[in-house]
Amino acid sequence: MSSGKIVKVSGPLVVATGLREANMADVVRVGEQRLIGEILTMNGDSASIQVYEETSGLGPGAAVETTGAPLSVELGPGIIENIYDGIQRPLEVIMKKVQGNNLPRGVEVPALDREKKWDFTATAKKGDKVTGGDIIGTVQETSVVLHKIMIPPKMSGTIESIQSGSFTVLDTVAVLVDENGEKHNLTMMQKWPVRVGRPYKHKYPPRTPLLSGQRIVDAMFPVAKGGTAAIPGPFGSGKTVMQHQMAKWSDVDIVIYIGCGERGNEMTDVLREFPELVDPRTGESLMKRTVLIANTSDMPVAAREASIYTGITMAEYFRDMGYDVAVIADSTSRWAEALREMSGRLEEMPGEEGYPAYLSSRLAQFYERAGMVECLGSDAERRGSLTAIGAVSPPGGDLSEPVSQATMRIVKVFWALDASLAYRRHFPAINWLSSHSLYLDTLKPWYDEHLGKQFMVNRDKSMSILQEEASLNEIVQLVGKDSLSPGDQLTLETAKMLREDFLQQNGFMEVDWYSSYDRQDKMLAMILDYDKLCRAAIEKGAPVAELFEIPVRERIGRAKSVPDAEYPAAFAEMAREMAGQIEAIAAKGGAEA
Repeated sequence: MSSGKIVKVSGPLVVATGLREANMADVVRVGEQRLIGEILTMNGDSASIQVYEETSGLGPGAAVETTGAPLSVELGPGIIENIYDGIQRPLEVIMKKVQGNNLPRGVEVPALDREKKWDFTATAKKGDKVTGGDIIGTVQETSVVLHKIMIPPKMSGTIESIQSGSFTVLDTVAVLVDENGEKHNLTMMQKWPVRVGRPYKHKYPPRTPLLSGQRIVDAMFPVAKGGTAAIPGPFGSGKTVMQHQMAKWSDVDIVIYIGCGERGNEMTDVLREFPELVDPRTGESLMKRTVLIANTSDMPVAAREASIYTGITMAEYFRDMGYDVAVIADSTSRWAEALREMSGRLEEMPGEEGYPAYLSSRLAQFYERAGMVECLGSDAERRGSLTAIGAVSPPGGDLSEPVSQATMRIVKVFWALDASLAYRRHFPAINWLSSHSLYLDTLKPWYDEHLGKQFMVNRDKSMSILQEEASLNEIVQLVGKDSLSPGDQLTLETAKMLREDFLQQNGFMEVDWYSSYDRQDKMLAMILDYDKLCRAAIEKGAPVAELFEIPVRERIGRAKSVPDAEYPAAFAEMAREMAGQIEAIAAKGGAEA
């Protein structure tokens, strides 16, 4: 360890000399309060350090001590259900220690509880040859998550001894002898530097959709497991709520929610809501498979950048066990603002709108850590996925600003939120005309196999109806609805049903806040059948006004509130009634003609 002296303090940036022995990205302790910092640049024996805590009171001459290691996270049993800050300090433990709600400076608390004992069940045995990533035992961390204890990625050798029992994360559970005859004591805890992606054998193109229970996402703009998505939108359009929905209902094994620079009250909502919500797959509380990283807007700016990497490194660890993991980052714009502030203090040449020139590459480094991979280890069957979903908060909702543009170039799914939809109380307020998903082609085989080939045909037909509505609306504003042909009037009516009865979802209604694929498929088919039957009836001379007012129309509008146990029978009955009522009008129209 080497130590130096501070020569300059500029907000979260501290410059120190005498650190010739230190390395780039080393973690340092600054001043008497031992504030945590990280070396950003080195010049001779002078280092620029970004401090992850408030620096008021620091001055030239204060000591700086390097730890000789990069910023790393502790990985092991005890992560799930925990609430951490941006540099993996457990907030609840700190609150009990200091007996207050404010996070004091320089507090040192280990990320994983050193006292708690976990029941370790050995799955490997003495004499087994193992390599990095092999599972040697398991711990039932929560009722939902089986934590798999793995050999650290760069180790291999033969197990000399291993035992089941009750251990803390630092107790030796096995002894490994490597090729050189050296013995290594294996514990249940690993450390990993946050800025380095964890290794894997092979990355595959994503082929399975991530079911979110949100109809506009699953049916119109799906994201794949192992894919990347962004949710841009102006203030008040529902980005955070949309991300909460993705965190709550996505069919993944583990959720890592990063509140990066978000308002404190929004993190409080998450903390209050998640323990009470029941996971539709397990019947248990959602917190049993969730890790929260709370780095709110009033916490030091520099820690925002660390929080993103802390979250994705934890996610990679669970991915390596063979789990499907979702990382929800809210919001990457606040992280980009932190980059801009640090870049300004480092006096770097600014890029567009003052953001650093390396903004795009940093965003890409984050999103590129997502993917569907074959995990390290001897068993070839173990695959895990990491899906990254980031919110973007462009100032004034301007999607042409650098963070939105850089994100659009990197991610494959873009759910563009629209303030005008939000003001009309249409939620989720995703604009179907400006959003896109590049996974439709790769996911088509999955949809064809599990939902039938008609599902994708219906999806494409719905999108074309909604796009046609947008162009017809311009004519309607000029000459009125009645001047349109009966076919065009029907297009507007079907588009209205798609918007209000299918795409719009009620987050306060238990039956509608989560929608299964089968239910989505049947709802969409029913609306498009209405369109098809009405077109046939119009050709026979049926009056459009009567077709729009058939009694079953109101029931179709309320189809989303039919209880889960009853919807297959109820939808089939609606379809029969609809066909009968339209046929009666068509027959009458044909007779009059």
